[in-house]
Amino acid sequence: MIRTADSPRSRALGRFASPVLLVAAMWLIQSADAVLPGSFTGFGLRSWDLTGLGGIVVGPLLHADWAHLIGNTVPLLVLGCLVAVEGARRFWAVTAFAAVIGGLGTWILNAPGALTVGASGLVFGYFGYTIMRVFAPGRVSHRVLYAVIAIIVIGLYGGSMLAGVVGVREGISWQAHLFGAVGGGLAALVGRRPVPRARAGGVRGG
Repeated sequence: MIRTADSPRSRALGRFASPVLLVAAMWLIQSADAVLPGSFTGFGLRSWDLTGLGGIVVGPLLHADWAHLIGNTVPLLVLGCLVAVEGARRFWAVTAFAAVIGGLGTWILNAPGALTVGASGLVFGYFGYTIMRVFAPGRVSHRVLYAVIAIIVIGLYGGSMLAGVVGVREGISWQAHLFGAVGGGLAALVGRRPVPRARAGGVRGG
């Protein structure tokens, strides 16, 4: 059997499949919620309720209404694809960091019994990852590239991200935003090996 190498285009499409599949799952869930009796939002993250901790996993997939989902879709795809450039494994790791740390922070700091749903914590997690990736160990060329990307991302989303954390509004969970960003930032810094320096007198490529 002859195996052919994947083209750069197919590899890129494979990487971007993860955020697209995640968003597609959210749309399917919202569609089911719209046609089935009852509401799925009751499965979200309920603060200070041990039975509500399952919302750490389920909550980001649920949305209060279509407007809520539509508002999260574009930044999820844009920022999620920036994370997914490093591969599906990295994307899902960042997603897990943002969901778990963002969920725990929300569960602890939100008002007892408050119900939180929505993927904005993931959006802030991808944003935090993109910014902190600049400071993670790696090749200088990669860090410069991420610095340029971070500047563009800050220009596009910086104002709304800041407002989402410090601009406290009724019905908006700043806790999920803040701790989602913290989770994404931590994901950028942990588990990375420093680039080894060339030893004195060692062999260098010319």
